[in-house]
Amino acid sequence: MRKIPHSTSSYTEGFFYRDGKFYEGTGMVGRSAVQVLDAATGTLLQEHEIPRPYFGEGIVDWHDSLYEWTWESHTGFILDRASLRVVGQFQYTGEGWGMTRTDKELITSDGTAILRFRNPDTFDQTRQITVRDGRETVQQLNELEYIDAGDGGQIYANVWHSDRIARISPVDGKVLGWIDCRGLLRDSEKVDDESVLNGIAYDAEHRRLYVTGKQWPSIFEIALPVATRISPRK
Repeated sequence: MRKIPHSTSSYTEGFFYRDGKFYEGTGMVGRSAVQVLDAATGTLLQEHEIPRPYFGEGIVDWHDSLYEWTWESHTGFILDRASLRVVGQFQYTGEGWGMTRTDKELITSDGTAILRFRNPDTFDQTRQITVRDGRETVQQLNELEYIDAGDGGQIYANVWHSDRIARISPVDGKVLGWIDCRGLLRDSEKVDDESVLNGIAYDAEHRRLYVTGKQWPSIFEIALPVATRISPRK
């Protein structure tokens, strides 16, 4: 298992991989930022600080832009992906937590068991699913990653204060399986009780799955579930 350095000052809320880089959104008022990291070394390449009073949350790439939203301020930002310059804003109702995308839709979480699908051009909701493991709803869904497995894809989701990642059907919200990440980070390496698993990124070209957490000192490359068949991200 490969480990890549990660800053313990980064309160990870959003995380994805693209073109040899990790894109990370960090939270906490006064500490929120959008960062670009070298995926081989963890070195910080670029950073855009999110001003007070915003608490940064999930991020996602869409064409040449990055979308980044905030926890309770109902305000999101559109950044130029190359420069991290803010080029627009958008509004929404409810709380902002995680964010990912297919090649047609954005997918967002708000700390409940509901995942909302949105029009990338307007951010308007188009549909929603309730995530269930058997008959039980899975609450506190947080950071998300969509992985195209050639069969409609799967949504990987962190569950706040849990060491497991849910693999979810985007059609009906059914939990297809779990990835157990217990033991990745020793208790002695955690900054505090909020140093929890929260960050999933996938390198489709090399079939590499990465996870990290809030204030974690490392990004971990972990094995994909054997049954997962991955096609490249569009």
